[in-house]
Amino acid sequence: MLLVASLLLKGLAIPLLARIAWLDFTTQKISNQNVLLLLCLGLGSLQLLSVQSGSWWDMGLSAVASLLLFVALFPFWALRKVGGGDVKLMAVVPLLIGGSGLLVFSVLLLVFALATALIVKNPFMLPAGAFRLYVQHLDRKGVVPFGVPISLAAICTIAFQVYSNLTVLGGLSV
Repeated sequence: MLLVASLLLKGLAIPLLARIAWLDFTTQKISNQNVLLLLCLGLGSLQLLSVQSGSWWDMGLSAVASLLLFVALFPFWALRKVGGGDVKLMAVVPLLIGGSGLLVFSVLLLVFALATALIVKNPFMLPAGAFRLYVQHLDRKGVVPFGVPISLAAICTIAFQVYSNLTVLGGLSV
């Protein structure tokens, strides 16, 4: 029962992550309220899993990863290479996906971040239209909305976790 509640909390994070990605793409802002809500969902989910398993290892690993990401990215924010919202979002994601999802998240983040940077830096690759004009505008401003690949990687990681846990529970046949 605790696993299902944990998966439900993670599932609630998916529309919030989609909202964060959209707002970051359109306004280049990630609000503290959205990040705080993700933090609450993540900590609640991790706590439920820790109580169920009787081990706090996953929560501890997530906390260490979160702290390391914040400390590693803070100087980039100070140098104005990334936004503060991106730093906070990256620090919260390990607490949302858990330590067991960090490898999947890292690989997906690498793929999505490279694709985002490639598209923003080469908007001519996109078909003509309003979307292409907006991406060209981002390129002229020198802005890359990193909240988009962070959110996409987190959504895909959560979807993978939910699917694999439901498969283990026998909820889906493979």
